[in-house]
Amino acid sequence: MAMKASDLFVRCLENEGVQYIFAVPGEENLDLLESIRTSKIKLIVTRHEQAAGFMAATIGRLTGKAGVCLSTLGPGATNLVTAAAHAELGGMPMLMITGQKPIKSSKQGRFQILDVVDMMKPLTKFTKQIVSGAGIPAAIREAFRLAEEERPGAVHLELPEDIADEEVADGVKPIPTYRVRRSAAEAKAVERAVEMIENARRPLILIGAGANRKLVSRSLLQFIEKTGIPFFNTQMGKGVIDERHPLYLGTAALSDNDYLHCALDKADLIINVGHDVVEKPPFFMKNSDVTVGTGDRQVIHINFVGAIVDEVYFPQWEVIGDIGNSLWQITEKISAKPWDFDYFIKTKQQLDTHLARDIGDNRYPVIPQRIVADVRALMPANGIVCLDNGMYKIWFARQYRAYDRNTLLLDNALATMGAGLPSAMAAKLVYPDRRVLAVCGDGGFMMNSQDLETAVRLGLDLVILILNDSGYGMIKWKQQVLGYKNFGLDFGNPDFVKYAEAYGATGRRVGRAEDLKPMIEQAFAAGGVHLIDVPIDYSENQRVFVDELREKECLF
Repeated sequence: MAMKASDLFVRCLENEGVQYIFAVPGEENLDLLESIRTSKIKLIVTRHEQAAGFMAATIGRLTGKAGVCLSTLGPGATNLVTAAAHAELGGMPMLMITGQKPIKSSKQGRFQILDVVDMMKPLTKFTKQIVSGAGIPAAIREAFRLAEEERPGAVHLELPEDIADEEVADGVKPIPTYRVRRSAAEAKAVERAVEMIENARRPLILIGAGANRKLVSRSLLQFIEKTGIPFFNTQMGKGVIDERHPLYLGTAALSDNDYLHCALDKADLIINVGHDVVEKPPFFMKNSDVTVGTGDRQVIHINFVGAIVDEVYFPQWEVIGDIGNSLWQITEKISAKPWDFDYFIKTKQQLDTHLARDIGDNRYPVIPQRIVADVRALMPANGIVCLDNGMYKIWFARQYRAYDRNTLLLDNALATMGAGLPSAMAAKLVYPDRRVLAVCGDGGFMMNSQDLETAVRLGLDLVILILNDSGYGMIKWKQQVLGYKNFGLDFGNPDFVKYAEAYGATGRRVGRAEDLKPMIEQAFAAGGVHLIDVPIDYSENQRVFVDELREKECLF
């Protein structure tokens, strides 16, 4: 029996295991909307397409399966652009579905029509207009395959209104899915890596975003435990190995001149596991490192895909294949050597002492160190903190110890504002039994604050911290560092307590530093959506990130 093309489309989505579609539908989506209504998939209507895209990207980030979002044509599709870039740069599998006017005949001229497929080409791994119902199964299977394979990212399908409405011949069915085994690294590449590590004097392990996308923690931990080599991570590599581990040195929240970089400058070999150059660089390579055997510091690139070489990253050796398998092979072959880690351990002690300062400070407005420490004390090992983008991201990356992978969600690739609240909402859908906390600046929160209504409508138990400095804090700090006058970066805010209440959430304002921790705990205990307005003092930026780091002395 023939079926409607939109019904086939939804069956193909079900075949891929899709549970949610985040959407702001339009009239061009109505056939598809009706097909979703009678399916197993839950439609979640958001208040802006950007929020729908951020939620879909977070589903992909947490599960490895492409999250799905839906918009209409024209302005609906253009509103997905930032979310597409967020997913593509961040390595998050996501499928965007957009509608379009009929392509066989149209009585509306060019009204609302853009070439969305062409627009999406620079932002996605795959973009395609579906021109026949019979082509739906292959298009969807290919889109999901490409979205989810390394390196993951965004894909896009355009479903025109008349194609969605057409009849598909009997016998056209979803294409079966299958698990693809990732290729293993070549043996000689592994042997050379082992040789380089064994011959090094002070090797150091760097954990990047790629290691956080797949389950490589076990193999990596076995490698660390056998060799005793200390490790540090990038911002998006946090939590791959429990950061309470005694060999954890810290997180490269800055590109250079931090205490951690004293250790990096002393290392003669960096074993770079899952590094992705879209992240803000955790360190800068020097030109003297280019030729194997001549530089002060060598780099081994271990990843699913080959290195992307740029001015500050050009590894001397690559081990390409499944990261977990590569690490297992290296661990099997390597012998522990009398490496010298004394300096690294001393640097760790120096950094830990630095990070522990002021975490109990009672100043008000509240300083970042106190906020991070209080949040860490309240979140269980599997609790998820979702950061928007702002100055506080550096503070959390540097100060917050992640105990498990994907428990501190931040974006160090596109680094867009506005993703914090939608990411937290998606995290709560994936893990309804975990504590989920959104941490947003006042600027980033207001970019998608309308979806507070979505969180309330979904009945989520969610706590949102608004770090309130009435300005674009990170740029104000950069402005100050460069010696410019304070200009163009201040704004006013609504009364966030009343704002939350207007949406049916609970709003509270921190009046002194000592109230922050109990207020968060009370919010989690009460359930529902809670917004907590926290005035923050960013004057610490200059002291900690400029003055203290300028005056620091490395131990060598």
